[in-house]
Amino acid sequence: MKIKLVVVGKLKEKYLKDGIAEYVKRMGTMLPLEIIELADEKIPDNASEKEAEALKKREGEKILSRIQAGEQLAILAIQGKLMSSEEVADFVKKAEVYGTGNLVFVIGGSLGLSKEVYQRSDLQISFGRMTLPHQLMRLVLVEQIYRAQMINRGSAYHK
Repeated sequence: MKIKLVVVGKLKEKYLKDGIAEYVKRMGTMLPLEIIELADEKIPDNASEKEAEALKKREGEKILSRIQAGEQLAILAIQGKLMSSEEVADFVKKAEVYGTGNLVFVIGGSLGLSKEVYQRSDLQISFGRMTLPHQLMRLVLVEQIYRAQMINRGSAYHK
């Protein structure tokens, strides 16, 4: 099994790239992490609700095209379940032990995720009600995935 991170948008800041690269390197001996970046849809100024929904749907189609049958899908959503690091570790562990495929985490674009992606998801995770930049959220999520693996291996990293 491996963990996939499907994200909408390109990472621009070097310090975020460096942080993510460090955690990906650390995970190399555990469950490997693959990051799949998808191009975001360009949002016109003053987009109508209908236009925004169409953009989310197109991004959702791109996301879903990267998820295979049998893969377990966890999406980041403000209205999702608040979870501790230990609960995330338990989710990862169960996917590793009982899963039928890879574990996929998704960070959508600035408009959020389409209803089709929500319907396909097995878990919706919230990191709180604050809005954070998607690029920063990517680093936070990768660190939490690393932390989950360290918890599951009984490492002192989590202490």
